[in-house]
Amino acid sequence: MLRILHVDDEPDIREVAAMSLGIDPEIEVRSAASGAEALTVLESDWRPDVILLDVMMPELDGPGTLERLRQLPHHEKTPVIFMTARAQAQEKSRFLDLGAIAVIVKPFDPMSLAGQVRDHLDAW
Repeated sequence: MLRILHVDDEPDIREVAAMSLGIDPEIEVRSAASGAEALTVLESDWRPDVILLDVMMPELDGPGTLERLRQLPHHEKTPVIFMTARAQAQEKSRFLDLGAIAVIVKPFDPMSLAGQVRDHLDAW
């Protein structure tokens, strides 16, 4: 079972991602509406195999959330994939330099999202 934590402040994006990832019976998805909520989930006993993290969120953005989650026990190396509409090569490079294993461009294709996540994990 592949456990995914998806973090996005937009309810419609969380819903589409949860539905598209949920099509795969081998994926368990949990969603968080903010970086702060994601950190709360990560402090529980549930440990995701990968975190899909929106870049632009109010208060605590994706890069800030990544920095904070790296300080949590058991999450120093949890793979993170940023999801963003900011897809220029320079920005992608910056996100990878922050420690993400990949960047998925929004809007994403709901039919291929699970495959993209698996492909990025396999390549990591």
